[in-house]
Amino acid sequence: MAVRRTDRLPEPSPHGDTDAMRILLTSSSRHGSTDEVGAAIAQELRAAGHDVDQSHPEDVTDVAGYDAFVLGSAVYMTRWTAEAIDFTQRFSESLHSHPVWAFSVGLSGLPKGKVSDPHRIGPVLLSIDPEDHATFPGRFNPAELSLRERSIARMGGASEGDFLDLDAVRAWADKIAQDLAAR
Repeated sequence: MAVRRTDRLPEPSPHGDTDAMRILLTSSSRHGSTDEVGAAIAQELRAAGHDVDQSHPEDVTDVAGYDAFVLGSAVYMTRWTAEAIDFTQRFSESLHSHPVWAFSVGLSGLPKGKVSDPHRIGPVLLSIDPEDHATFPGRFNPAELSLRERSIARMGGASEGDFLDLDAVRAWADKIAQDLAAR
């Protein structure tokens, strides 16, 4: 299920190019899948002519000068990471006055890598009111997890494997680029 907004328009880019936008993409990853998804999205947006900065949310100290945002987080125990949630709270005003896209990555204990329920992260999505939200399956390698994470995954019935679909990620990023071009 996707959440979409179309009534917010970005401010003109200060970079002179009315088609190119300056975009901040944040990804909050525990074991790398979310960062990999973020990198694929950034690559597609750059290929579409946009200026994209990619960062972890906890490393961002200022969002002035950005025309749009793409926010991503790993999902653990049905929630975005604390760092991603903190980012949405610290920069709430800017996020409400610019277009925002959001993505979540995680298996959330679902068998065979099926996409997790995006409603489980509903409070964060409601707080940022994104243009669109996508949920992508990630990877589950128990060897990379702490004992606590392995226990939670085992109780939730998560299947071991790599379910990351970068083609689906790129298709979603292309959709963002099309949305930006239509503004």
